[in-house]
Amino acid sequence: MVEFGLDPTGGSILNLLVQAPNLSERVEQGGTVGYIILGLGVIGLLFALERFISLMLIGNKVGRQLKRDDASEDNPLGRVMQVKDRNPDADTETLELKLSEAILREIPKITRNLTFIKIISVVAPLLGLLGTVTGMINTFQAITLFGTGDPKLMAGGISQALVTTVLGLVVAIPMTLLFATLNTRSRNVIHILQEQASGIIAERSERSA
Repeated sequence: MVEFGLDPTGGSILNLLVQAPNLSERVEQGGTVGYIILGLGVIGLLFALERFISLMLIGNKVGRQLKRDDASEDNPLGRVMQVKDRNPDADTETLELKLSEAILREIPKITRNLTFIKIISVVAPLLGLLGTVTGMINTFQAITLFGTGDPKLMAGGISQALVTTVLGLVVAIPMTLLFATLNTRSRNVIHILQEQASGIIAERSERSA
């Protein structure tokens, strides 16, 4: 048994279904702006994937360092703790400055590419808006030249206007969520560094007193 349908309009509905654009054709309707938005989305996903893996590895190494007394060179916390070992006779204020300097050196490595992901999340909807304005301009130009008698003449500009808006939102929403997640992870690592540095300073201060 095979299911089938009858078209009471004599093939008109089937003809419209055949003419309906698929996903790739809808992306093509976005034009150059649509491809730029998709390109930025792919680049942003690659950066986010790299940061996610990197921060996960850094977090694991920092977690293992918290359970050890000897400082290791392969993680940010170990490199910060080595400052104490290299300056055993430094006073509290000097040690605090050196620890702050060590943390500042680690922050760019931890937060690398996060700003670019945030920029993509902001630029993508703006590019979508640009495509919307461009599509509406094309629509009004078609109306000016050919009038409103044939809707197909206006369909291209309207499709570009709507598709680019959708693409901008499709890229911006995941990028915003990814940035928030990765930014939280990086801040947690930096917080651990600052917390341990404060503990080292407090220990040195108590020993000096």
